[in-house]
Amino acid sequence: MVVSIRSLGLNGIRGYAVSAECFLSGGLPNFDVVGLPDAAVREARERVRAAIKNCGAKFPVSRITVNLAPAGQKKAGTIYDLPIFVGILAANGDIPTPGEDTAFLGELSLTGALRGVTGVLPMAMAAKEAGIRNLFVPAENAAEATLAGGLTVYGITDAQSLVAHLKREDLLSPAPPWKQEAETEDYADLRDVMGQENVKRALEIAAAGGHNLLLIGSPGSGKSMLAKRLPSILPDMTDSEALSASAIWSVAGLTDPKHPLLTHRPFRSPHHTASAAALAGGGPQMRPGEISLAHNGVLFLDELPEFHRDVLETLRQPLEDGEVTVARAGGTLHLPARFQLICAMNPCRCGWRGHASGRCRCSERDVERYVDKISGPLLDRIDLHVNVPSVEYEMMRRKTPAEPSAAVKARVDDARAIQKRRFAGTDTTCNAYMTPAQIKAFCPLDATGDALMKNAFDRMGLTARSHDRVLRLARTIADLDGEENISAAHLAEAVQFRNTDILKG
Repeated sequence: MVVSIRSLGLNGIRGYAVSAECFLSGGLPNFDVVGLPDAAVREARERVRAAIKNCGAKFPVSRITVNLAPAGQKKAGTIYDLPIFVGILAANGDIPTPGEDTAFLGELSLTGALRGVTGVLPMAMAAKEAGIRNLFVPAENAAEATLAGGLTVYGITDAQSLVAHLKREDLLSPAPPWKQEAETEDYADLRDVMGQENVKRALEIAAAGGHNLLLIGSPGSGKSMLAKRLPSILPDMTDSEALSASAIWSVAGLTDPKHPLLTHRPFRSPHHTASAAALAGGGPQMRPGEISLAHNGVLFLDELPEFHRDVLETLRQPLEDGEVTVARAGGTLHLPARFQLICAMNPCRCGWRGHASGRCRCSERDVERYVDKISGPLLDRIDLHVNVPSVEYEMMRRKTPAEPSAAVKARVDDARAIQKRRFAGTDTTCNAYMTPAQIKAFCPLDATGDALMKNAFDRMGLTARSHDRVLRLARTIADLDGEENISAAHLAEAVQFRNTDILKG
């Protein structure tokens, strides 16, 4: 007898439907799992065998063949323990065969207890698309599965309770939809930063338009401190943004079972020793990298020139497309990567170039070699290049409190509301992602502005890409001022933040 049990699988960060076809036949006792299983899937044979015996059922003494269809897609992980378990019992007549609208996934222990697995949210979303109505998952993953909506989710603690439910002896209660509890935000606040008003202005512009930012300054000037406070002024995530970001974190195993939905924008800060695969994603199981984990949030690269050049070059395509394409021997994977890049660096290797103490001993050639680690094409994709001067003693001892993040965020939210109305009905979410056609429509310049732009283009050697990025930046500055048109003052401020000469000290 052949029994087909529906389940789910993962391909990168996307779920897909899987069927566990279980066949019990005569012959010498044997247990085979086919359908391109990896080692963890093949080891399910021993976990399922022990779980069946320990839940009070009799393991069939026959030849057992389990095919995980589609057979041409590689299967990985321990999520197929539960559908194989149910399929064998149903094929042996111990339980009724579940309907076509029911799916199972989860890892079994030898005692029959269910352990949590990763990637449940994208698999639950795939189950909904596949017409599945009832989804059985480990109790640890039940709250996460309910985020997909449109499913009746059952959280299972052990195999015995599942068998009793399927026999309709002791029915399980569906898991309630997860609801966000009121919580206080624990962001670091801009009020902690004394001085640096020009840099705070740059952070506000970057947050208002979703622009990329480079901070350049001596050690201790506050670059990292300022960058870590950017999330406190970013607009709140929409429901769709939170769901897509949470799905990526679910695959990476970073979600909290009690709080499966990301309610704050991600902030990722990989160390400069990170590899290209760690940043872009990939590996044996084609997992998302740091730039995908920062989707709809912030990717902060501290000590930018210390990253290997090949690692930094992986950022170029995602910064333009909002997606990273990972091509490996095992296949090609497309991962979302719509993030805001914030970088920090010293002006030279010793870090003291241009400092009032005069302690820098780097030659001009040393500075050039240090700065040349960052390629021109990458710099061209960063909208704001901001100098972070050392804080003066009087400013540190100032008693007047600095402006809090809440006040800045209110202005950022107002600017984003303008952009939301402007781009209604399109895929564009903020000024940083405007298409060339939208730039032409929403960034017209008067005669004074056009002359200023031409002068900056010739004097600074701007490229076509940097020309568009200056216009996007000016559009954001105008939105912060509540102005419908870009004035010469808005454009001049945008050009000022595009000054690459600060990279030379």
